[in-house]
Amino acid sequence: MSNKEIIGREKEIKKEINRLKRLFKELDKNKQSAAEGLIQEVSFMRVTLKDLKEDINKNGVIDEMEQGEYTILRESPAVKTYNTMVQRYTTACKELYNLLPKDVPKPVDDGFESFVMNK
Repeated sequence: MSNKEIIGREKEIKKEINRLKRLFKELDKNKQSAAEGLIQEVSFMRVTLKDLKEDINKNGVIDEMEQGEYTILRESPAVKTYNTMVQRYTTACKELYNLLPKDVPKPVDDGFESFVMNK
């Protein structure tokens, strides 16, 4: 990976970190410190998953590997890594979103109860 690619990748990760920080800025201080590490990891994984997906789209899901005088077909290492990371990304996202306050939905008043109570 070239220096230019590394810098571009780091920019994408920082952009994702900032996006997530804006979403979680209302958390109390204790939860924010817990969220910070998850935000860092989720941002890295999201950018990495995007890169892996591009590699898979470009090179396919099957890889040809030389074994002496013959070759064998196997699952691409990018596919294997993608499949593992996407599961961990989903788990980390769930952990992160579980830090958000649970909003209790208020029932919508359609006027029926007040009508019945006034009769």
